[in-house]
Amino acid sequence: MPGDSMGDQSLDRTHNYGRARTSSSAKFALHGEGENRCLPSFLLRGFSRLTTGRRKHIVDTDKLSSSTSSSDEFVSQMLPENAKELLFTLEELKKATSNFSPACEIGQGGYGVVYKGRLTDGREVAIKREIQEKESSNERSSFDFSCELSLLAGVEHFNLVKLLGYCDGNNERILVQEYVCNGTLRHHLDCERGVVLDFPKRLDIAIDVAHALTYLHFHAERPIIHRDIKSTNVLLTRNFRAKLADFGFAQGGIYKKGDMHISKQVKGTAGYLDPEYLKSLQLSSKSDVYSFGILLVEILTGRHPIEPHRPADQRTTILWAYKNYLKGNLTDILDLKLEKSKAMELVARKVFNLAFQCSAPIMDERPDMKQVGEYLWAFRREYQALQDQKVSASLSQNGS
Repeated sequence: MPGDSMGDQSLDRTHNYGRARTSSSAKFALHGEGENRCLPSFLLRGFSRLTTGRRKHIVDTDKLSSSTSSSDEFVSQMLPENAKELLFTLEELKKATSNFSPACEIGQGGYGVVYKGRLTDGREVAIKREIQEKESSNERSSFDFSCELSLLAGVEHFNLVKLLGYCDGNNERILVQEYVCNGTLRHHLDCERGVVLDFPKRLDIAIDVAHALTYLHFHAERPIIHRDIKSTNVLLTRNFRAKLADFGFAQGGIYKKGDMHISKQVKGTAGYLDPEYLKSLQLSSKSDVYSFGILLVEILTGRHPIEPHRPADQRTTILWAYKNYLKGNLTDILDLKLEKSKAMELVARKVFNLAFQCSAPIMDERPDMKQVGEYLWAFRREYQALQDQKVSASLSQNGS
């Protein structure tokens, strides 16, 4: 298994992993020597290489939204046969949320407000109600809602927030989803819930998100690019299992491996956006891989991707972490709240290595999510084996 072979490599040869899993001419060396021991190309040369020599099949998916009729046709093709069974009335949802009471609000953003509700059968649900748009932007908003609804209705995976139903009418666009009770990953990284996530929990959360993305990219009936991977879109259960949420920016479609979509509008969140997508508007599943790399660094450091109030050389977390990683200052970039150990630092170095590969500025130099998941599983097993060895050694000493 690839992850096992990587686990056996010495740390001073981690740049070989980059060459084995990506282009043999990759310049994004992670821990090399001499000329290879360099900062990423985007630090040295900007984005000049981002679109050089690219020959990919490109699908213009914006044509899908060129008219209301195309939207209706698109949705009708993707919704399951039992779509009518998913339909809620506005009155049902008003009753579930005490008429959309502010006391029931559990989140909000540019899209609208999320409420916690209780259905008549006793189920607790999350109800995502879009802000009512002005008439001029209503058609596009309706299409975006239809896309999110159709994508959610066509996927089912433990690590994805499940769609339970929707309400569409009377100028209302509402999604009804499973309620995930333990807040977001970002809440826990900031210790807003009073619990410090230990290292194994953080690894497990990363694995769960990798599983969700692997499913979307490789196993969904229509491959899906999420486009908004970030810590606030990772919800946690009571047992700290992760579920990926918010498909408002997701892009779905049938395409071959290596295909890219071209879009007229960049969608995503600052700090997580793929620089190649940002420059060329060419979107592929590797854009999600980039965002996942940023998320991995966030999980390990506890920092936001952009920290505007820090000194200038620390404001972009991925660059600050990478520079310190190359200097060997691992303990300086690990979250101060983490309890340090030799086993944790050994495995954390490999996770950082993988995160930097995922966030390589050139798409072709990134692994795919299936490979990423395999490596993370290998790291998790290695960490558990090291912990078991420590416990065994401690028991032996006490016995003697």
